[in-house]
Amino acid sequence: MPKKRKKKKWIRPIHTVTRIVLGPILRLLSKIIYHCTIKRYYKDKRQFLILSNHQTAFDQFFVGLSFKKHVYYITNDDLFSNGFTSWLINFLVKPIPIKKGATDVKAVMDCMRVAKEGGSIVVFPEGNRTYSGKTGEIKDSIAQLAKALKLPICFYHIKGGFGVEPRWAGKQRRGKMVSEVYEILEYENFKDMPNDELYSLICDKLYINECHTGGEFYSKKSAEYIERAFYYCPKCGFGEWYSNRDTFTCKKCGTSAKYLPSKEIVSLNGDFEFKHTDEWWDAQYSFVRSLDLTKYIDTPLFTDTVNLWEVIPCKKKIPLGNDIKLSAYGDRYELDFGDRCEVVSFEDITSAGVLGKNKFNYYFDKKVFQIKSDERFCALKYVNIYYHAFNTRKGDTNATLGL
Repeated sequence: MPKKRKKKKWIRPIHTVTRIVLGPILRLLSKIIYHCTIKRYYKDKRQFLILSNHQTAFDQFFVGLSFKKHVYYITNDDLFSNGFTSWLINFLVKPIPIKKGATDVKAVMDCMRVAKEGGSIVVFPEGNRTYSGKTGEIKDSIAQLAKALKLPICFYHIKGGFGVEPRWAGKQRRGKMVSEVYEILEYENFKDMPNDELYSLICDKLYINECHTGGEFYSKKSAEYIERAFYYCPKCGFGEWYSNRDTFTCKKCGTSAKYLPSKEIVSLNGDFEFKHTDEWWDAQYSFVRSLDLTKYIDTPLFTDTVNLWEVIPCKKKIPLGNDIKLSAYGDRYELDFGDRCEVVSFEDITSAGVLGKNKFNYYFDKKVFQIKSDERFCALKYVNIYYHAFNTRKGDTNATLGL
């Protein structure tokens, strides 16, 4: 009988070396780029399940730099589909890959493996950086993961990140951030909690609304690319926003507003009714949930010119075409390649999710496809419409609209 190959350990000495060598550099960059004060939590060297809200592209470094030992992040498997760069990241820090927008049993097993080997695990339970400024929706499976790992929970807060770098923005703003351990919840204190009670506690501990906190965040282009996150116009429904410097205007109806350093919004012609992005976000979701998608079977809700890839998870991306006409209908996506048209029924899509600032993946026929376009492209609206159709079929129109 051939001998079974011994499984390599997840935790390796190179991860500690990486932490020691890159730590000071990343701390300096955090200060220079984000003006972030990272508070150390070196006094407690135990293992933790670290749960954090998610505001900037640098959040994983803020969290990691607060702890003495290397920590292991759950991260989108799209990170592992970029050839040599992905190999290098995997070699140096060994993140835990998870499928975007899908339940991933393997990711849970990998977490349990890391915990068994003595490592701390970092999870951003929102699964996404906030677009609106407030902590987003959290899947209830996080409570089950916490119970399975049997580790104390470390609640971590990142504050000021939405002001410094809104997810939809092109550049960082001048302002101040703080990242720190907020509270420790011992395993003994939650192991016997019902899952729904633990889930509510986690949501409560991680909730932060940056729209209504103080601070000034300065940029000459404070409103630019806000159309990546917002497509609802209070005057005409599906708007066509165009941002320039600190203002944004709907090209359909002329509604215009200004985004201030205080994160407040001021209407320039009296037509824009929201004072903060969280109010606009809630109204946008209400608008989508109110749509009767049967009215959009023959006429598309919106159309964009995009590029398409097939993603081979944890390996590579295969380009499938550029300048494709993508249309969203009430029950499907249509991809017009010029010489042919492919129909992707929502009933055949198993999941969808936004990645980064403005691209999205959808899972179809056991494959993963990625859509990208220009810098002003709003991927979010395509994901929201898919989930509204999915929820309507289930009879639960108040369920998540995805992200």
